[in-house]
Amino acid sequence: MKRFMDWMTNKFAPKMNKIARNPWVAAIQEAILTAMPVIFIGSFVTVLTAFGGLIKGFPDFGPISTFSIGLLSLFLSYLVPYLIMEKKKHNKTKREAGIAGVAFFLMLVGPTFDEAGNIIFSLSSLGNGGMIAALMAGLFVGFVMNIFSQHSFFKEDSAIPDFITVWFDTLIPILVILFVGWLLVFQLKLNIFNMIYQLFTPILTAGDSFIGFVLLYFIGYTFLYTFGISTWVIYPIESAIIMQGIAANQAAVAAGMAPTVLNAYGVSYYWTLGGGGVTLALGLMMLFFAKSKKCKVIGKASAIPSLCNINEPLVFGAPIAFNPILMVPMWIIGLLGPALAWIALNLNLIPKVSELFSFWYLPFPITTWFVGGMSGLLFSLGIFGLSWLVYYPFFKVYDKQCVSDEEAEYKNKEEKMKLEEKKAARNQKLVNE
Repeated sequence: MKRFMDWMTNKFAPKMNKIARNPWVAAIQEAILTAMPVIFIGSFVTVLTAFGGLIKGFPDFGPISTFSIGLLSLFLSYLVPYLIMEKKKHNKTKREAGIAGVAFFLMLVGPTFDEAGNIIFSLSSLGNGGMIAALMAGLFVGFVMNIFSQHSFFKEDSAIPDFITVWFDTLIPILVILFVGWLLVFQLKLNIFNMIYQLFTPILTAGDSFIGFVLLYFIGYTFLYTFGISTWVIYPIESAIIMQGIAANQAAVAAGMAPTVLNAYGVSYYWTLGGGGVTLALGLMMLFFAKSKKCKVIGKASAIPSLCNINEPLVFGAPIAFNPILMVPMWIIGLLGPALAWIALNLNLIPKVSELFSFWYLPFPITTWFVGGMSGLLFSLGIFGLSWLVYYPFFKVYDKQCVSDEEAEYKNKEEKMKLEEKKAARNQKLVNE
């Protein structure tokens, strides 16, 4: 275990953190985070719709969702190349890169034209259903713009205003980007949008398989987390899968059919009670049953955040990260949670998620009820009970260790104080003599 911990600490964790800081990966992560408000708005409309159905004459707030989460991919197509250029230190041309990203993405989604010359887009491709295409388009545009931004037609000491130099320096790369889109879509008649999704179909399918489903959430939400590596490292992959999943389920429900995709946005609410690693039970143990001062303080500090599924105070305060005693139970429940959820979803014991609800920071009974109703809530309570059984023996061992450490520390302080008192008495005696 010690050799494994040393390898993870000194080799694996630094490499993963280096990947997370890579400009291309970081740009996608930040783009998704930047777009979170529109996802929250879509969730708010979901809540209004849920309660509005009980009130006669309640207004239709659907258009608010359409022009927020319904345009998620369009927003990302701007944000990704914009942030790539920003992280590559090409701030002068980041806005132009964002504009080119939008134009290229709109080409890829395969617009059609009616007899009157009106351009027609499929709304589903502009929302969460087009997320993969938007990310790919953004990366391509960022790649082209980054190459051309390393060269300029003008010298740094040129007297020409900056906005003029930016115009000319971005003309060629934007033209190249649009030419590629024109050639592929309008001349070669290739359906790039469908080709991208066919390319990623194995990944999307793997996300619905037992191994893919369990490993995705275990690695991202638990394993990497216990080594201090942010779950955002794999979020670009996860978000592409779950956003496509919720879009497919919403389309199925709209067509009068049952949702079929297991791995959809919000499915993790069934088991991530207290955050990744199902840590709510551990936090409550520390709050109510700890005998050590350290665990009691951590329990008090992490109680409210844990109820809102925020467990950084617990993971890094207890700590769980790099602490083999608490890492092991987190790994165990981190595997059992998604595994049991996958089985329950396949057996239709809990419903497949078909309504967008992204208020993950609400206490788990609320989030779980919105995505899974009463059956989902009962399942989550079962996961909570299981997590209690898994964490409890390890918690007792760790708490006892902390008590021993505190007693040893107290004893050392007493001995130190006695030595200081003896030293002070000896010095006083010398002074008196």
